[in-house]
Amino acid sequence: MFIHVTQAKYIRDYRVWLSFNDGVEGEIDLSSELYGEIFEPLKDKAFFKSFTLEGHTLSWSNGADFAPDFLREHISEQVASA
Repeated sequence: MFIHVTQAKYIRDYRVWLSFNDGVEGEIDLSSELYGEIFEPLKDKAFFKSFTLEGHTLSWSNGADFAPDFLREHISEQVASA
């Protein structure tokens, strides 16, 4: 199955709640991932909050994004109840 993000909501700081197409949902703290040229601008919390869902994952207007598989592997997992 191709994993992709179906929903995303800003929580606080650099934390985002995510829902995936396999029914898994949870929070991820991306604060430790904001290094390197493309991710440095995301340290500005106002810019960080401006993410959208594009290409089945979190994306920002400067071209930064995270692979859906990476996000899925690093969330504090909670399986959604059906």
